[in-house]
Amino acid sequence: MIEHIFTIGGYGHTLNSFFGQLSENNIEVLVDIRQRRGMRGIKYAFLNASALQEELRNRNIAYIHLKELAPTTTIRDAQKSSDVASKTTKRDRSTLSECFITLYESEILSKNSEYALQKKLEPYKRICFFCVEGTPKACHRALVADWLSAALKIQITHIGALNE
Repeated sequence: MIEHIFTIGGYGHTLNSFFGQLSENNIEVLVDIRQRRGMRGIKYAFLNASALQEELRNRNIAYIHLKELAPTTTIRDAQKSSDVASKTTKRDRSTLSECFITLYESEILSKNSEYALQKKLEPYKRICFFCVEGTPKACHRALVADWLSAALKIQITHIGALNE
């Protein structure tokens, strides 16, 4: 049964800092909630799905991909439009737009069940939601963590959080 929810983003990490944060926090399962599980460039190659899963296996951390919690292209495009309007890059974004949050809640969270998710993650006590943005408030992983935490009354810790 889940006892604690963590989140982590990829940007700003090296292989050692990313996996070090998971180990230091005794993460039992990394829950990947990205739509596309690849990262551009060599700097973050360790976060591409196959490399990520291999490193997690080597460290005895389970891996689950829950694409149903990833924002759709339409939802991501709404955030991109907001970023363009505010002249903010994805990596510099500090919060999600109201449009993104509204769409994500209505199109993703409302179509999922906190208790069904809890059942999928039942074998694990310390779970960590993962996506790419460095800052939790700029990423849907914080929305997922808040949603699950509210239903299950479980504490959230954003590990390795940038810009906070």
